[in-house]
Amino acid sequence: MRIVKVDEAFTIKRTVEAGKEKEQQIVDGIIKQVREQGDEALFALTRDLDGADLTQLKVKQSELDQAYQQVEPNVIAAIREAIERIRDFHQRQVTQSWMTTHSDGVMLGQKVTPLDRVGVYVPGGKAAYPSSIIMNVVPAQVAGVSEIAMVSPSQKNGQLPAGVLVTAHELGIKEIYKIGGAQAVAALAYGTETIAPVDKITGPGNIFVALAKRAVYGVVDIDMIAGPSDITVLADETAIPSHVAADLLSQAEHDELATAVLVTDSKTLADAVSEQVETQLKTLPKEDIARTSIENQGVIYLTENLVQSIRTVNQLAPEHLEIIVENPMEQLGKIRHAGAIFLGPYTTEPVGDYFAGPNHVLPTEGTARFSSPLSVDDFVKKSSVLSYSKEALIAQADAITTLARLEGLEAHARAVEIRLGDDSDE
Repeated sequence: MRIVKVDEAFTIKRTVEAGKEKEQQIVDGIIKQVREQGDEALFALTRDLDGADLTQLKVKQSELDQAYQQVEPNVIAAIREAIERIRDFHQRQVTQSWMTTHSDGVMLGQKVTPLDRVGVYVPGGKAAYPSSIIMNVVPAQVAGVSEIAMVSPSQKNGQLPAGVLVTAHELGIKEIYKIGGAQAVAALAYGTETIAPVDKITGPGNIFVALAKRAVYGVVDIDMIAGPSDITVLADETAIPSHVAADLLSQAEHDELATAVLVTDSKTLADAVSEQVETQLKTLPKEDIARTSIENQGVIYLTENLVQSIRTVNQLAPEHLEIIVENPMEQLGKIRHAGAIFLGPYTTEPVGDYFAGPNHVLPTEGTARFSSPLSVDDFVKKSSVLSYSKEALIAQADAITTLARLEGLEAHARAVEIRLGDDSDE
């Protein structure tokens, strides 16, 4: 791996993604086609783009039954345990409505209401991940969303992967549609004869899915525009090189654009990890993908000390951050920007991907500077609640009307003043 020395003046340079005009034009055309032709467009686009000639969009019960025959019992048991652990974590995120009263007759509060209907996009092809279903569906269910529609690209045989179907069924999803790409996003946003429109779309996808989500934002809400996955390992001389290398490769194998970074103040560790990455690459089933990722995006930042290492990490604002140093808990408070933080030598990133409980839908490409992991809060909306007594309005009327007139809004001021001394309700 490439080693870059870091000094006090070092700054991470953020790159601006080049425009995707051609892809956006394609996406806009697909969205227009779905809006105008509905189900007919979905069948045609699935045939033309995915090579699947569907006879129906919605998964049948017989397909679910067949999927259970194809998935081993130990896999089903692992799925069920993962769901239980992830649900337990997200139940702790629930925010309650609240009200507070003041002695002057003012009552204020916040009403928390779940979204009515949500669409979950599950990637297909080389990125068919049942874990993505759990991470997107569980917080929606915990939030109280009553309707969840799931879409996922059909295989050429007109079926979805058995693991995807079993996971969806274990979660109790009633609406599963065999469509993907920009056309699936359009169907969720605008609705078709078969698919009712949703209020929010979540879930990762390729560039066409990302651009489609961006295009329909405003008609519906979306979770985020996710970029390629990334991992940063903050390590010192106590870290085991083979472990660090394995963790870096766990993200590099996602796709060629994934980013794997080591930040360390140990030259010995840097050299050893670089050697281990090369050794382990040779035995990976996805060596070509991981090697391209490591060669193009992989980097080791060699710092002068731990303070400088933490400064570098905060500049990176990684999606996944592993802290493998002596007394990692002591460094936690110094980390300002990271999507998920994995403490200690045994908390490898995959435990968060699948099983531990926290959500693996995380801010990518440095956006952990201002955004958070997917959570229950993403599936609720909050309404402010206000109630004034006549006495409270009289007491505050002068300040309110003064501010209204400061902004040149006379009707606002008069709406208050017309109620002063009004005894019509008595």
